[in-house]
Amino acid sequence: MHGGDLYGASLQSSFAQEELLDFSANINPLGMPKGVREAVIKGLSRSLHYPDPFCRKLCKALGEKEGVSADAVLCGNGGADLIYRLVYALKPRKALVTAPAFGEYEEALGQTEAEICYYRLPASMEIGEGILEAVTEDVDLVFLCNPNNPTGILTDRKLLIKLLKRAEAGKTWVCVDECFLDFVREKEAFTLTGYLAEYPKLVILKSFTKLYAMPGLRLGYVLSGSRKLLERMRRAGQPWAVSEPAMEAGLAALEEQNFREQTLALVEGEREQLEAKLKGFGFQVWPGKADYLCFRALGEPDLHKKLLERGIVIRHCANYQGLTEEDYRVAVRTHEENMRLLEAVEAVLG
Repeated sequence: MHGGDLYGASLQSSFAQEELLDFSANINPLGMPKGVREAVIKGLSRSLHYPDPFCRKLCKALGEKEGVSADAVLCGNGGADLIYRLVYALKPRKALVTAPAFGEYEEALGQTEAEICYYRLPASMEIGEGILEAVTEDVDLVFLCNPNNPTGILTDRKLLIKLLKRAEAGKTWVCVDECFLDFVREKEAFTLTGYLAEYPKLVILKSFTKLYAMPGLRLGYVLSGSRKLLERMRRAGQPWAVSEPAMEAGLAALEEQNFREQTLALVEGEREQLEAKLKGFGFQVWPGKADYLCFRALGEPDLHKKLLERGIVIRHCANYQGLTEEDYRVAVRTHEENMRLLEAVEAVLG
């Protein structure tokens, strides 16, 4: 179960899909940039032919943006596709995942029958030094999300480098999911892109989905210093992982100049207000730094159902390891939309 299933939500409510206000998927409230929309149309005209299975132009552009060579980049059908490709390529016997974390890590590992161990986060939801001891010699793969999904909590790069050193000594692969790092203003202080050469067993996962509001197009990529691994990942799925419209959208997105800054200006202010209001309802809100907030509404295990009756969809987090029936995640949207959410919550609470 993921956020963004508006079709399923409409079946459970009296609202049509287009009438629902979606806070369950963490998509840029500014929507898709105009240039990206135009590029999608351009890609449609080229869809008469098979797309480039190697995404050569896009990998070259991404390499230039990330400061790596084009052959250190592999594109896929969204971030989730690449998670599965990584697991299929490595076939780990034992893997370590934080709890809570994005559910597709566990789903992919389960498909290869890997033993899954959990590093359970404390009440603060911050990853601490204890994770280092959890990376034992028999752990083949570690999944870690920064900022974490669903909490939005950031992990300091110094700790991640300690983890990489420990993993390297034990021949453990580490996948750091940075899909939401674009929403962090100081992302250069947290990204591990500059450490790919130093740590050949590091894999960084990134996505166009969230920042450029294009989840339906499916476009993500990984960075790795191991060309052998990337080739194994490429062979772990069908040849044409990325469509022409998605590739053109990605190339156009990389040309956007001020879109991220405009996004940050909106999200930072709205997130601060949304957090304060949710706390005002008596909820425990974790201080996330992405475009969403995770909170615990004690005594309200059906809050998502009550809001759906009012045409608002939020993410119930009960199926996350380490969270409860009273935990929820909401996206940060426009001011008017955030006010609609808060008014609905206030009405539900009476």
